[in-house]
Amino acid sequence: MRESGILMHITSLPGPYGVGTMGKQAFAFVDFLEEAGQSWWQILPLNPTGFGDSPYQSCSTFAGNHYLIDLDTLVEEGLLKQEEISGIQWCRKETKADFGLLYNNRLKVLNLAFSRFVPDAAFDAFCEENALWLPDFALFMALKDRFGGKPWYQWDKGLKFREPEALEKARLELAEKIRFYYFVQYQFSRQWNALRDYAHERNIRVIGDVPIYVPYDSVEVWSQPELFQLDEELDPIAVAGCPPDAFTADGQLWGNPLYRWDVHQKEDYAWWIRRLAAAGKLYDMVRLDHFRGFEAYWAVPFGDKTARYGKWVKGPAMDFVNAVKRELPELKLIAEDLGFLTQEVLDLRDGSGWPGMKVLEFAFDSREPSDYLPHTYTKNTVCYTGTHDNMTMRQWFDTAPEAAVEYAKEYMRLSGEEGFVWGCVRTAFASVSDLCVIQMQDLLDLGGEARMNFPGTLSDSNWTWRAKDGIINQSLAKRVRGLTKLYCRLGGNK
Repeated sequence: MRESGILMHITSLPGPYGVGTMGKQAFAFVDFLEEAGQSWWQILPLNPTGFGDSPYQSCSTFAGNHYLIDLDTLVEEGLLKQEEISGIQWCRKETKADFGLLYNNRLKVLNLAFSRFVPDAAFDAFCEENALWLPDFALFMALKDRFGGKPWYQWDKGLKFREPEALEKARLELAEKIRFYYFVQYQFSRQWNALRDYAHERNIRVIGDVPIYVPYDSVEVWSQPELFQLDEELDPIAVAGCPPDAFTADGQLWGNPLYRWDVHQKEDYAWWIRRLAAAGKLYDMVRLDHFRGFEAYWAVPFGDKTARYGKWVKGPAMDFVNAVKRELPELKLIAEDLGFLTQEVLDLRDGSGWPGMKVLEFAFDSREPSDYLPHTYTKNTVCYTGTHDNMTMRQWFDTAPEAAVEYAKEYMRLSGEEGFVWGCVRTAFASVSDLCVIQMQDLLDLGGEARMNFPGTLSDSNWTWRAKDGIINQSLAKRVRGLTKLYCRLGGNK
């Protein structure tokens, strides 16, 4: 079935509290998707944001981001008072999330809500259902608070090495703070389930994102160091990145600890199966980030200042894929097969049967044959104009070499009357790909100011874009629905 969707992270929604939340604006966006004839809402990881405010650098692969908890909903439930949240400065600019202000204010407000919360059977059931990860996560967060946000590898020795007596003592001393983090995750879960259920009632399904790596300063590395390439002192042996290319002479140094794939294999990839199973409960389809890393990954010696002197190391490849397909046969996955692709990576993707990604923005850099030109696509692919890591299409037209722009105009038959960006959207909808996903920034024809992320950089522009209130409207929905119907992508929203 031919379908389409829109890529729009929840943090980018408008609203009064500094960042998009799972409140009224999120429900209104679901209504917009339905009106626009869409079948899918694609978002970025829902986990707590980490280093550089990135949702791909989270301290937990299971926890939800407390910034997304809607405060108005807590007011309606009697856990907060309106005057307790309306007098706080949540942002300095309507179209930009200010994570510094959120960091300073959000947990304080949630603590107020917690002080009025009375645990009930639903809360107890949530704690029991999530007992595999929630206790370690809540203790981890409580300890980070105690140590002023320091990473776990700088904690007292007994806690760093998870000595049983030290852990038990911390659990007793921090019992109330641990309970607070249980409460935060319970509220996140309740609000997300309500939003997702609302979407399902309107035939909208959710595409979520699972990053391949976790940060060094994460509860996963602290609680299960044996799964990662660490030495006896729990320092990384090698870290993740990607090699130098035409855009980055030194490559990209991500710094995440690498997996001990031999240990994962001996355990039948149990950690990964739990992780993907949890994602499958959150989302209806999962985009598996940096898929090429499962075939071979770029390993950089720990301590190197750049990724230049890394090396390729073979990953688990088809053995991992087969384990996922065997244990989670119903899980729908997208293989994020972008970057430096070898024949081995392409064979792994094709062997998995999971659809790969086609990014229209990549198609016109030269007149050499490109796998991103739409006439080369196959049905089992997902076509994007661009992703959260790319320029917006408007930015691309403003900055690309003249020859590339002329090629794009010729190939896609672009005109000023239609608009160059909307011509790209039309081309994506017209492609043979079973699924087409368009960034909201491209539907709004926004420029570089709306770019979501510039990979390999730290900037207060990354991850902060938010849409102006009222800009996502019925007129836009009507135009999107017209293309969706024209190219037979209405799916279940006829």
